[in-house]
Amino acid sequence: MTSVSFEIEVPSSFPADKVFKVFSDFDTIAPKVYPELFKSIQIIEGNGGVGTIKIFTFGEAVPFTSGKYKVDAIDASNFCYTYSFFEGDNLMGILDSITNQVKIIPSADGGSVFKQTVIYNCKGNEKPSEEILKVEKEMYEKTFKAIEAYGVAHPEDY
Repeated sequence: MTSVSFEIEVPSSFPADKVFKVFSDFDTIAPKVYPELFKSIQIIEGNGGVGTIKIFTFGEAVPFTSGKYKVDAIDASNFCYTYSFFEGDNLMGILDSITNQVKIIPSADGGSVFKQTVIYNCKGNEKPSEEILKVEKEMYEKTFKAIEAYGVAHPEDY
């Protein structure tokens, strides 16, 4: 089994605790701010904490219809969140899973850096193409910027 990964880093003027709080509302915010990518995100098992299983229904901007993921870890005090897709056509028939590790790092200026590592765990030697990885990396970056903009526009909530 092989794997391939990429990392994004997006600076934010928002403090780490606020970015983490906004990101924690991802399920509600993402379909509002990026409906062409996220049609809906629903909990199908659990209460939102570790072990919770959710289903993404993707919008027209992606060539996939859905993906199930499990919340693997939440460490609110260190602003970390890890989840893994384990089922769905977003696994492209060549992946066992896709692991996402999110960490918001406080910066000296009072802002933060949103850091996300995406690991594609392949079934065999076949890997997602460089083009797919590039497109997905751009979507992750755009999604974070849209989520952040929502938080900035709704300071009373965050």
